[in-house]
Amino acid sequence: MQATRDGFEMPRHVAIIMDGNGRWAAARGLPRVEGHRRGVEALRKTVRAASDLGIAVLTIFSFSSENWSRPQSEIRDLLALLRRFIRNDLADLHKSNVRVRIIGERDDLSGDIRSLLEEAEDLTRGNDGLVLVVAFNYGARQEIARAARRLAIEVAAGRLSAEAITPELLARQLDLPDLPDPDVIIRTSGEQRLSNFLLWQAAYSELVFVPINWPDFDRATLESAIAEYRRRERRFGGLIAQTGS
Repeated sequence: MQATRDGFEMPRHVAIIMDGNGRWAAARGLPRVEGHRRGVEALRKTVRAASDLGIAVLTIFSFSSENWSRPQSEIRDLLALLRRFIRNDLADLHKSNVRVRIIGERDDLSGDIRSLLEEAEDLTRGNDGLVLVVAFNYGARQEIARAARRLAIEVAAGRLSAEAITPELLARQLDLPDLPDPDVIIRTSGEQRLSNFLLWQAAYSELVFVPINWPDFDRATLESAIAEYRRRERRFGGLIAQTGS
C-alpha cells in the first residue's frame, strides 16, 4: 500500500462498475459500439492511474451474466472489443507488472474467449504489481450459489457437517478468496445500485456514485472518488474507523 504525501494510505482494493457507454454514445449521436470503444480507452487510463497511485487491487465489472440478454449485435461488438483488448494490451499489462485475474462463470463461454482469459492469467501470474480483476460473465448471486453448492457437496459426501459452515468458510469458496474485500466501489453514470456486483464482498465497502459516463472517467475522476472515500467514517458495525489521516 502506498502512502500519499499527507500520510494517507490509498484504499487497497477499488472496484468499479463501468456504466454509461451507451448513454455517452447516444448523447453524441454515435453508435453504441463507439461508446464501448471509448470505454476501453477509459479503462486503459484507469489501470495506469491505479498502478501509479499505489492501489493494490482494481476490480472492473466488464460483462455481467445478465448482459447476454442484450441484442446479439451488441454482444458481438463487446466480445470483439474484449478480444482486441487482450490481444493488444496484454503485453503492455505484463510489461507494467500487472497481474490479471478473472472472476465469473467460464464453463459456458466459447472456447476462444475462455482461452484468451486463461492466456491473460497465465502470462501475468508471476507479476506482483497491481492486481487487475476482470469480472466477466459474472453475477454475484451466481458466485454465492456456486460457493454454497461446493459446501453442499462436501456435506453430502460426509466430509463437512452443516453446523460447521460459517460466513468465513463460505467466503473461502468464492471466486478469489485470497484478495481483500473492496474498500470502495465506484459506479459511473449516476446510477445508484450494485447490479449484482460483489454482493458478498461489498458488505462494508464504501459506495461512491459519480454522475459522468464511463468513457469520460479518468485519473482525476478516480482521485476525486478516492477523496470522497477519505471523507467517510467506516464503522464496520462498531466504532468509527476514519478513512482519512
